[in-house]
Amino acid sequence: MRFHVQELSGDETVVEVNVTEVVIGGWTGRDQAAVQHHIDELADIGVPAPSTTPLFYRVGVELLTQSAYIQTVGDGGSGEVEAVLIGTASGTLVAVGSDHTDRKAEAWSVALSKQLCCKPISSQVWRLNEVLAVWDDICLQSAQEQAGATVDYQDGVLGSCRRPEEMIKLYTGADELAEGTVLFLGTIPVIGEIKGGEAFAMRLFDPAHDRTLQHAYRVEALPVVS
Repeated sequence: MRFHVQELSGDETVVEVNVTEVVIGGWTGRDQAAVQHHIDELADIGVPAPSTTPLFYRVGVELLTQSAYIQTVGDGGSGEVEAVLIGTASGTLVAVGSDHTDRKAEAWSVALSKQLCCKPISSQVWRLNEVLAVWDDICLQSAQEQAGATVDYQDGVLGSCRRPEEMIKLYTGADELAEGTVLFLGTIPVIGEIKGGEAFAMRLFDPAHDRTLQHAYRVEALPVVS
Protein backbone atom coordinates (compact mmCIF):
# COMPACT_ATOMS: atom_id res chain seq x y z
CA MET A 1 0.00 0.00 0.00
CA ARG A 2 1.34 3.44 -0.92
CA PHE A 3 1.31 6.40 1.48
CA HIS A 4 2.23 10.03 0.86
CA VAL A 5 4.02 11.54 3.85
CA GLN A 6 3.32 15.23 4.52
CA GLU A 7 6.72 16.34 5.78
CA LEU A 8 6.91 19.37 8.09
CA SER A 9 9.21 20.94 5.51
CA GLY A 10 6.31 20.98 3.06
CA ASP A 11 7.82 18.23 0.94
CA GLU A 12 6.09 14.92 0.23
CA THR A 13 7.71 11.51 0.58
CA VAL A 14 6.21 8.32 -0.83
CA VAL A 15 6.38 5.23 1.39
CA GLU A 16 5.40 1.73 0.26
CA VAL A 17 4.15 -0.62 2.99
CA ASN A 18 3.49 -4.35 2.77
CA VAL A 19 0.57 -4.55 5.22
CA THR A 20 0.69 -7.82 7.15
CA GLU A 21 -1.60 -7.12 10.12
CA VAL A 22 -4.61 -4.86 10.71
CA VAL A 23 -5.77 -4.30 14.29
CA ILE A 24 -8.80 -2.37 15.51
CA GLY A 25 -8.48 -0.87 18.97
CA GLY A 26 -11.77 -0.74 20.85
CA TRP A 27 -12.93 1.04 23.99
CA THR A 28 -9.83 3.23 24.01
CA GLY A 29 -11.09 6.40 25.68
CA ARG A 30 -8.81 8.04 28.24
CA ASP A 31 -11.80 9.22 30.29
CA GLN A 32 -13.57 6.17 31.66
CA ALA A 33 -16.85 8.08 31.87
CA ALA A 34 -16.59 8.73 28.12
CA VAL A 35 -15.80 5.05 27.52
CA GLN A 36 -18.90 4.10 29.47
CA HIS A 37 -20.92 6.59 27.41
CA HIS A 38 -19.81 4.85 24.21
CA ILE A 39 -20.59 1.44 25.74
CA ASP A 40 -24.04 2.74 26.69
CA GLU A 41 -24.78 4.21 23.24
CA LEU A 42 -23.84 0.90 21.63
CA ALA A 43 -25.95 -0.95 24.20
CA ASP A 44 -28.90 1.08 22.93
CA ILE A 45 -28.56 -0.72 19.59
CA GLY A 46 -28.03 -4.13 21.23
CA VAL A 47 -24.23 -4.38 21.42
CA PRO A 48 -23.00 -6.31 24.50
CA ALA A 49 -20.51 -4.65 26.83
CA PRO A 50 -16.81 -5.58 26.42
CA SER A 51 -15.10 -8.04 28.74
CA THR A 52 -12.30 -5.53 29.38
CA THR A 53 -11.00 -2.24 28.01
CA PRO A 54 -9.25 -1.63 25.74
CA LEU A 55 -9.66 -4.58 23.37
CA PHE A 56 -7.79 -5.34 20.15
CA TYR A 57 -9.64 -6.94 17.22
CA ARG A 58 -7.65 -8.50 14.37
CA VAL A 59 -9.26 -8.20 10.92
CA GLY A 60 -8.21 -9.37 7.47
CA VAL A 61 -5.56 -7.24 5.78
CA GLU A 62 -7.63 -7.30 2.59
CA LEU A 63 -10.20 -5.06 4.31
CA LEU A 64 -7.83 -2.10 4.44
CA THR A 65 -8.53 0.22 1.51
CA GLN A 66 -7.75 3.70 0.24
CA SER A 67 -10.72 3.60 -2.11
CA ALA A 68 -13.39 6.32 -2.19
CA TYR A 69 -16.07 3.65 -2.53
CA ILE A 70 -17.05 0.60 -0.48
CA GLN A 71 -19.86 -1.95 -0.60
CA THR A 72 -21.67 -3.45 2.37
CA VAL A 73 -24.33 -6.12 2.74
CA GLY A 74 -27.44 -4.17 3.69
CA ASP A 75 -27.58 -0.64 5.07
CA GLY A 76 -26.95 -1.47 8.73
CA GLY A 77 -23.37 -0.21 8.86
CA SER A 78 -21.73 3.06 9.85
CA GLY A 79 -18.28 4.61 9.98
CA GLU A 80 -16.14 5.73 12.92
CA VAL A 81 -13.31 8.23 12.51
CA GLU A 82 -10.01 7.16 14.07
CA ALA A 83 -6.33 8.01 14.07
CA VAL A 84 -4.42 5.08 12.58
CA LEU A 85 -0.79 4.07 13.13
CA ILE A 86 1.24 2.35 10.41
CA GLY A 87 4.50 0.58 11.17
CA THR A 88 7.14 1.09 8.48
CA ALA A 89 10.88 0.64 8.04
CA SER A 90 11.28 4.42 8.34
CA GLY A 91 9.23 4.81 11.53
CA THR A 92 5.57 4.95 12.50
CA LEU A 93 3.16 6.95 10.35
CA VAL A 94 -0.24 8.44 11.21
CA ALA A 95 -3.29 8.28 8.93
CA VAL A 96 -6.98 8.98 9.37
CA GLY A 97 -9.25 5.99 8.95
CA SER A 98 -12.75 4.66 9.49
CA ASP A 99 -13.63 1.51 11.38
CA HIS A 100 -16.74 0.95 9.26
CA THR A 101 -18.80 -1.63 11.14
CA ASP A 102 -21.94 -3.68 10.53
CA ARG A 103 -24.10 -2.55 13.46
CA LYS A 104 -26.66 -5.33 13.11
CA ALA A 105 -23.98 -8.02 13.33
CA GLU A 106 -22.32 -6.11 16.17
CA ALA A 107 -25.34 -6.86 18.33
CA TRP A 108 -24.31 -10.51 18.54
CA SER A 109 -20.58 -10.48 17.73
CA VAL A 110 -18.37 -7.39 17.79
CA ALA A 111 -15.38 -9.30 16.42
CA LEU A 112 -17.38 -10.63 13.45
CA SER A 113 -18.95 -7.22 12.75
CA LYS A 114 -15.48 -5.71 12.38
CA GLN A 115 -14.58 -8.34 9.78
CA LEU A 116 -17.66 -7.69 7.62
CA CYS A 117 -16.76 -4.20 6.38
CA CYS A 118 -13.87 -2.52 4.59
CA LYS A 119 -11.65 -0.18 6.63
CA PRO A 120 -11.04 2.99 4.57
CA ILE A 121 -7.81 4.87 5.28
CA SER A 122 -6.18 8.04 3.93
CA SER A 123 -3.28 7.92 1.51
CA GLN A 124 -1.77 11.05 3.06
CA VAL A 125 0.01 10.55 6.39
CA TRP A 126 2.19 12.28 8.97
CA ARG A 127 5.23 11.04 10.86
CA LEU A 128 4.22 10.10 14.40
CA ASN A 129 7.35 11.57 15.96
CA GLU A 130 6.49 14.97 14.48
CA VAL A 131 3.06 15.16 16.13
CA LEU A 132 3.58 13.47 19.50
CA ALA A 133 4.17 16.79 21.27
CA VAL A 134 0.85 18.20 19.99
CA TRP A 135 -1.07 14.91 19.84
CA ASP A 136 -3.76 15.72 22.40
CA ASP A 137 -4.82 18.88 20.55
CA ILE A 138 -5.27 17.26 17.14
CA CYS A 139 -8.93 17.43 16.07
CA LEU A 140 -10.81 14.25 15.14
CA GLN A 141 -13.92 14.91 13.04
CA SER A 142 -16.39 13.17 10.75
CA ALA A 143 -19.51 13.97 8.77
CA GLN A 144 -22.07 11.87 6.92
CA GLU A 145 -24.33 12.30 3.96
CA GLN A 146 -27.82 11.30 5.01
CA ALA A 147 -30.75 11.60 2.59
CA GLY A 148 -28.72 13.99 0.47
CA ALA A 149 -27.74 16.33 3.33
CA THR A 150 -24.31 16.52 4.99
CA VAL A 151 -24.46 16.39 8.80
CA ASP A 152 -21.72 16.51 11.44
CA TYR A 153 -21.30 13.09 13.02
CA GLN A 154 -18.27 13.28 15.35
CA ASP A 155 -16.16 16.15 16.68
CA GLY A 156 -13.46 15.94 19.35
CA VAL A 157 -9.73 15.79 20.01
CA LEU A 158 -7.23 12.95 20.29
CA GLY A 159 -6.70 13.92 23.92
CA SER A 160 -9.93 12.04 24.68
CA CYS A 161 -8.34 8.76 23.51
CA ARG A 162 -5.40 6.82 24.93
CA ARG A 163 -1.97 7.99 23.83
CA PRO A 164 -0.43 6.24 20.81
CA GLU A 165 2.63 5.17 22.83
CA GLU A 166 0.35 3.47 25.35
CA MET A 167 -1.68 1.71 22.66
CA ILE A 168 1.46 0.41 20.97
CA LYS A 169 2.76 -0.88 24.32
CA LEU A 170 -0.56 -2.49 25.26
CA TYR A 171 -0.83 -4.33 21.95
CA THR A 172 2.78 -5.28 21.24
CA GLY A 173 4.50 -5.17 24.61
CA ALA A 174 7.17 -3.09 22.84
CA ASP A 175 7.79 0.58 22.09
CA GLU A 176 7.43 0.35 18.30
CA LEU A 177 4.95 -1.13 15.85
CA ALA A 178 6.33 -3.90 13.69
CA GLU A 179 6.77 -3.05 10.03
CA GLY A 180 3.51 -3.82 8.21
CA THR A 181 1.25 -3.52 11.29
CA VAL A 182 -1.69 -1.10 11.04
CA LEU A 183 -3.32 -0.13 14.35
CA PHE A 184 -6.61 1.80 14.59
CA LEU A 185 -6.55 3.77 17.84
CA GLY A 186 -10.26 3.99 18.64
CA THR A 187 -13.00 6.54 18.15
CA ILE A 188 -14.99 9.22 19.99
CA PRO A 189 -18.73 9.44 20.73
CA VAL A 190 -21.09 10.46 17.96
CA ILE A 191 -23.24 13.57 17.87
CA GLY A 192 -26.76 12.27 18.42
CA GLU A 193 -27.43 8.63 17.57
CA ILE A 194 -25.32 6.01 15.84
CA LYS A 195 -26.52 5.66 12.26
CA GLY A 196 -25.20 5.12 8.77
CA GLY A 197 -25.36 7.17 5.62
CA GLU A 198 -24.67 7.21 1.91
CA ALA A 199 -21.20 8.73 2.38
CA PHE A 200 -18.69 9.28 5.18
CA ALA A 201 -16.01 12.00 5.42
CA MET A 202 -13.29 12.09 8.07
CA ARG A 203 -10.33 14.22 9.00
CA LEU A 204 -7.50 14.86 11.44
CA PHE A 205 -6.58 18.53 11.82
CA ASP A 206 -3.29 19.53 13.45
CA PRO A 207 -3.74 23.18 14.56
CA ALA A 208 -0.11 23.50 15.69
CA HIS A 209 1.15 22.93 12.15
CA ASP A 210 -2.02 23.97 10.27
CA ARG A 211 -2.34 20.77 8.26
CA THR A 212 -5.02 18.18 7.63
CA LEU A 213 -5.34 14.50 6.82
CA GLN A 214 -8.68 13.63 5.24
CA HIS A 215 -10.50 10.93 3.35
CA ALA A 216 -14.08 10.39 2.18
CA TYR A 217 -15.91 7.43 0.74
CA ARG A 218 -19.34 6.51 -0.55
CA VAL A 219 -21.21 3.41 0.59
CA GLU A 220 -23.27 1.14 -1.63
CA ALA A 221 -25.62 -1.10 0.31
CA LEU A 222 -26.00 -4.44 -1.48
CA PRO A 223 -29.33 -6.27 -1.26
CA VAL A 224 -29.82 -8.79 1.51
CA VAL A 225 -31.14 -12.01 0.00
CA SER A 226 -31.79 -15.49 1.39
